[in-house]
Amino acid sequence: MAKILAVDDEPAILALIRSALVTDRHLVTTIQDSTQVRQANLGAYDLILLDVMMPGVDGFTLCKEIRDAVDCPILFLTAKTLESDLLYGLGLGADDYIMKPFSIGALRARINAHLRRETRERRKVLYLEHVHFNLSGRELSVYGNKVPLTKSEYDICEFLARSRGQVFSKEQIYEAVFGFSGESDSSAITEHIKNIRAKLGRTDTDAIETVWGIGYKWKL
Repeated sequence: MAKILAVDDEPAILALIRSALVTDRHLVTTIQDSTQVRQANLGAYDLILLDVMMPGVDGFTLCKEIRDAVDCPILFLTAKTLESDLLYGLGLGADDYIMKPFSIGALRARINAHLRRETRERRKVLYLEHVHFNLSGRELSVYGNKVPLTKSEYDICEFLARSRGQVFSKEQIYEAVFGFSGESDSSAITEHIKNIRAKLGRTDTDAIETVWGIGYKWKL
């Protein structure tokens, strides 16, 4: 299951996209007015579909504006067939094109192929609400400000964030982050979580939820 944003000025196309993708249990958000994309929480999505020819703000312009803010695949929906148009769009940072008119089967196959690739490749950044993980640099920022986490604290945050919404016990977190050769035990996770919450709390961010009797989860 993935979170997908589809932007197109044609309601019928958006309805078709939603109908096709919910079949694969994806969560689909649709936007008809392209000017509203700038206010969307783009980091929450695993894939973005942009129609090229839209009134207000066209797909090329949107891609150029948001590419640096998101690390997920961006796919264009377009009736343009000129090679120069395709190359221009890819040069702006798009990952692929889906030509109109398209079949439901082709749409599903193309999107799922990109989502599978994302699970195989280590992403460079991860955006969850206003929290930004620089995976290469192993840094966490809130509203653009770096949070001074220790290595262990960062590892716990990244582990939980990558499986946001899923609950893990202290033992599961310890094993995933430290391995069996760690020099402490799972009770250390409680203290690490306490320290993480204190540091994130200084930025008014409450990201880790305690599920009583079970463990913890990333809730943003």
